Amino acid sequence: MSIRTKRLASVIQKDLGQILQQSYQPSGTFITVTQVRLTDDLSIAKVYLSVFTQDRDPQSIYQFIDDNQDRIRYDLASKIKNQVRRIPELLFFEDDTAEYVNKMEKLFTKVKEQRSGNESSGND
Repeated sequence: MSIRTKRLASVIQKDLGQILQQSYQPSGTFITVTQVRLTDDLSIAKVYLSVFTQDRDPQSIYQFIDDNQDRIRYDLASKIKNQVRRIPELLFFEDDTAEYVNKMEKLFTKVKEQRSGNESSGND
């Protein structure tokens, strides 16, 4: 990724985070833009979101964001219109990094327990 692409991805991440928090975040819900990946031609932005909610199904939040994708893109355009020629198309994805980290931690813990179990049975 070029420096320009990285900078623009950072600007989009910051501005989308503000837009989602101000206009599209239901009460009791936290939406975080965890990462933005732009194609080399800057035409498509893959936006990874993390949603924390206590009283709603997270999938309903993702569906709400997908349904309002055009309005979100319009709001983003009003913020970054002087920085780009074309506003990238936004594709929203669920960021599953936290789930992946938890899964890996459980696997490491399981391996560690098995190793310590093997060492103690080998000492008998």
